[in-house]
Amino acid sequence: MSAIMDPPADAAIHERRKADHIRINLEEDVAFNQLTTGLERYFFMHQALPELNLDAIDLSTEIFGKRLRTPLLISSMTGGTPEAGEINRILAAAAQETGMAMGLGSQRAAIEDPTLADTYHVRQVAPDILLFANLGAVQLNYGYGLDECQRTVDMCQADALILHFNVLQEAVQPEGDGNFAHLLAKVEQVCTRLPVPVIAKEVGWGFSRQAARQLADAGIAAIDVAGAGGTSWSQVEMYRAPTTRHARVASTFIDWGIPTAVSLQYCREAAPHLPLFASGGIRNGIDVAKCIALGANLVGLAGDFLRAADQNGVDGVIETAEILSDELRITMFASGAKDLAALAETSLYTEF
Repeated sequence: MSAIMDPPADAAIHERRKADHIRINLEEDVAFNQLTTGLERYFFMHQALPELNLDAIDLSTEIFGKRLRTPLLISSMTGGTPEAGEINRILAAAAQETGMAMGLGSQRAAIEDPTLADTYHVRQVAPDILLFANLGAVQLNYGYGLDECQRTVDMCQADALILHFNVLQEAVQPEGDGNFAHLLAKVEQVCTRLPVPVIAKEVGWGFSRQAARQLADAGIAAIDVAGAGGTSWSQVEMYRAPTTRHARVASTFIDWGIPTAVSLQYCREAAPHLPLFASGGIRNGIDVAKCIALGANLVGLAGDFLRAADQNGVDGVIETAEILSDELRITMFASGAKDLAALAETSLYTEF
């Protein structure tokens, strides 16, 4: 069969990996063992007299010039397989209905095999959402450059590009790309020349102060801290490990990383001028509110939205988002914050 008919070998590997990731996240226990997000250490001071009308609490915010009705982000998950394409369209339709932002999964598979680009095409069901394209930052050390970044954005008509940083995941993957040397200068080139904002995103182990400062200096437009305490991608890779040795190595890192609450504060201190997105182990609307009070502008979830999409389609994702927004609104009401700006100024306590 001709090369035109056969997808590239690398693309086929990517497609199998994407299918494995969806299955494992839906079927296996991929949580951290003892490490938590750290959000459970923080509490709001209850206000018995908030002098507010619950119905007037404002959840809206603006990011990159787009107005959102809620500060929720469907975190980057998937793409590159027919199942993933259907999931992306479900998530996007729900984002359109509820006014959320959305990140797509890594689009490398579609750069390698353009026939997979359709699995990332969501604008037909979500023309108005704040939408983030996605590539692995390390690919800039493996032949990718401005052209591939632009193609990634154009593929899905995105408003911004996520460059995700997944050092540990690449290290424990047998087929992982482990050369992160001299990467920062290439990130800076993309930030300088790409005509849309570039977002730096971890995938579940968080950014340190040093990393956040380096990225901010390189021209990154926003940081998604994606801290520890939610999905452990070393555990995901353990479940797809080809040998017992690979599985043992991956499982060693089950409690590695910077908790979400800690990474969020590191990034806010290191880059006070940048929009921050908080993700990694967010459980409910109270966690969303805590993240905003700790410095986040958007708060992302992945697993809950993926399970809702798998089990109940668009309606399930909408219901999940509405529950989170209801919980956030009540948290703001009971802590005396009329809008997100006021919530960002609300003090949290670690003990009473």
